[in-house]
Amino acid sequence: MPGTIISVAEVTHVSKHGFWLLLDAEELLVPFEHFPWFKNATIAQLSDVQWPAPDHLYWPQLDADLSVESIRNPSMFPLVSKKTG
Repeated sequence: MPGTIISVAEVTHVSKHGFWLLLDAEELLVPFEHFPWFKNATIAQLSDVQWPAPDHLYWPQLDADLSVESIRNPSMFPLVSKKTG
């Protein structure tokens, strides 16, 4: 009986502007400007990413879920909450 197929996602580079995420042959920039909840994460936390479904990414140490499409087209997924104060 086959097990669950999980694709491999890999963080390839981190800078002050964001991080690059390799999904098979596609490399995507995850800019902190659009995804601020990753800005203060450690490299270990960012690197611990799972790709359990074609459009679903999960960072267990950060308890963060993202749609791959939201990285490709962040303007289609505006932030729901904003930091106040």
